[in-house]
Amino acid sequence: MKTIIYMVRHGESPYNEGNERTRGLTPKGKIDIEKVTKLLIGEGIDMIISSPYTRAILSVEGLAEHLKLDIKVFEDLRERHFTSYIIENAELMSSIRESFNDPDYTLPGGESNADCQKRAISVLKPILKEHSGKKIAIGTHGLVMTLMMNHFDPAFGLEFLNQLKKPDIYKMQFEDLELEEVTRMWND
Repeated sequence: MKTIIYMVRHGESPYNEGNERTRGLTPKGKIDIEKVTKLLIGEGIDMIISSPYTRAILSVEGLAEHLKLDIKVFEDLRERHFTSYIIENAELMSSIRESFNDPDYTLPGGESNADCQKRAISVLKPILKEHSGKKIAIGTHGLVMTLMMNHFDPAFGLEFLNQLKKPDIYKMQFEDLELEEVTRMWND
């Protein structure tokens, strides 16, 4: 039985240091998310889940309202935690590159790609099993989305992450726990 997962990477979000969990969407992000809702509304989605971060929830909220579905929030779908200190963008990008070379690499106080992937997959696999044959939208983030997709197909790595847009949508078709097909749905 085919199960469909729609990975919905959040829309554009203002980057405010120290406000990772609660930052919302920019005006452009809000407009783009209206387009995401229109694109997914006719897909027959049965369930909507999300990261606990505001920008991810906001990115699937319009869809949930139209479909009259609740958003089930899972803490373990949050974005990867990089470090316990304020990090400059160049160091962050270098750290992300290194994390794809060594999945156990982490900065002080941070989380590795391997740990982030493990916790996110601990949510996704039971959903695939318990909701077999359903269509599920997931409000997510670029890196955690890439790591979930990478679990099923190692072709989804750093190069894939670097080409993602905000927002972005990938439709993943599963047969049981086997990924059969991935289609990009967002056209920017």
